[in-house]
Amino acid sequence: MHTVVRGAGAFGLTVLLLTTATGCQGDGSSVAEPAPASPTTGSGTGTDTGTASPTGLAAQQLDWHSCTAPSTAQGGGTAPAADWQCATLNAPLDHGRPDGTTIGLALIRSRAKDEQHRIGSLLFNFGGPGASGVATLPALAPTYASLNSRYDLVSFDPRGVGASSGVTCLDDQATDTAAAVDSTPETPAAVKALDDSNARFVAACEHNSAAVLPYVDTESAARDMDLMRQVLGDGKLSYFGISYGTQLGGVYAHLFPQQVGRLVLDSVVDPTKDPQQSALGQAQGFQLALGDFMKACATQAGAACATGAGGDEGTAKIAALVQRLEQSPLPAKGGRQLTGSLAVTGIAGALYSQETWPLLATGLTEAMDQGTGDTLLLLADGLNGRDAQGHYSNLNAANRAISCVDASQRYSDQDVEQQLPRFRAASPVFGTFTAWGLTGCTGWPVPGKAAHPEVAAAGAAPILVVGTTGDPATPVEGARAMAQQLGAGVGVTVTLEGEGHGGYNTGNACLMRTVDAYLLDGTAPADGTTCS
Repeated sequence: MHTVVRGAGAFGLTVLLLTTATGCQGDGSSVAEPAPASPTTGSGTGTDTGTASPTGLAAQQLDWHSCTAPSTAQGGGTAPAADWQCATLNAPLDHGRPDGTTIGLALIRSRAKDEQHRIGSLLFNFGGPGASGVATLPALAPTYASLNSRYDLVSFDPRGVGASSGVTCLDDQATDTAAAVDSTPETPAAVKALDDSNARFVAACEHNSAAVLPYVDTESAARDMDLMRQVLGDGKLSYFGISYGTQLGGVYAHLFPQQVGRLVLDSVVDPTKDPQQSALGQAQGFQLALGDFMKACATQAGAACATGAGGDEGTAKIAALVQRLEQSPLPAKGGRQLTGSLAVTGIAGALYSQETWPLLATGLTEAMDQGTGDTLLLLADGLNGRDAQGHYSNLNAANRAISCVDASQRYSDQDVEQQLPRFRAASPVFGTFTAWGLTGCTGWPVPGKAAHPEVAAAGAAPILVVGTTGDPATPVEGARAMAQQLGAGVGVTVTLEGEGHGGYNTGNACLMRTVDAYLLDGTAPADGTTCS
């Protein structure tokens, strides 16, 4: 099953999701289940300036309390440590009607360790769209320990995600069926099967979540963040956005340039590209990362590497494997099967981080030499949000709902077929898969809002824009485009020469020092700074 991501093609889910192990959910029935919150009545939002006394929803007091384990919709796991606190923020369902129906947004925080030198709150979004920040932040908190010294680390489930009126579509069994559909169709019958699968997904989303589908767009989420800023008591927003979180941060800066405090955008979605251009760039990016993996595998394992010497030889081996699997899936644990589409998903999932390259080497050896699909299927499950018990988070449902309400483009089978030669030339392994992912919004019940996100932020304080040269999901060119679109004197580019998606989280000492100096001391680096 494809995930369709505005500006990021078929594989736009941040690798950080694969590491999520702990979290919590909000308090109360309005946010505990992946369904629209019970309607309540608000009395207006706060101002855009941050200088007036809070009124309406901006004046609400959060009831912080101990956290429970994350729900299935959030990805499951165990409850975080006792020093984590959870709360529910009430926000307008429709920001155009601030006095109307409200929804509950689930929040989580870890208080600043050095209260005497506390700066304020640092809000995180980990990407997707569809990542549960409530479940993800505690799992990744050790990475941000230096920032937690002076910031309250805060994250949230964006509207439509996890415990914040999470979008629901297919049930677990139907999602398994959809994930096994051939997403690289070569015949009219296979194309029809993919179209039918997409139609069932769309119909299920509309049936189960029609009330929230028009309101899960990125602009609404950005307005939610400004409400969070006011309720948390911050005059300016400090924010760390990764992957799709960079698009959310850029939209926030466009809407509220005077409220920009210290913003970091890491692994940047290119705001200038339409979904087709982004999908093509992503096919190229994953092919580049696959080539780097195969080169490392050949160097380290020699003849034992399943992809041989790499390069064209290794690419041909993997492409042939995928083609065979679409005809004859491999057996895997639990009576499941590894199809070609799931294999491509698993390979992509492993390329988000060098830390998972050994798993990819194992998975390819199993599939090519041992006739089993266990490891590649495990990797695919991680990217698809499926746990060991066969339960899915609402990751894919939220991903598609947010992407399709954001982007106005709708692609037909004929559009894809016309572009297939370009995609296949870009990547024999990923090209066909990413191209057909473009049809995921066809027939969506809510029209998309715009061809491109608006991120121009004239007058905003400097924003740090981080790109990694080997990033497969959000190629480094996106960081340069974002900085340019933010405007002169606003976007400050920092380039990490390395592999993976999510530069700060690689642990690169130079990059972490640079980002920390900006967030903790307000010291922006020179534009064009490079770390290696």
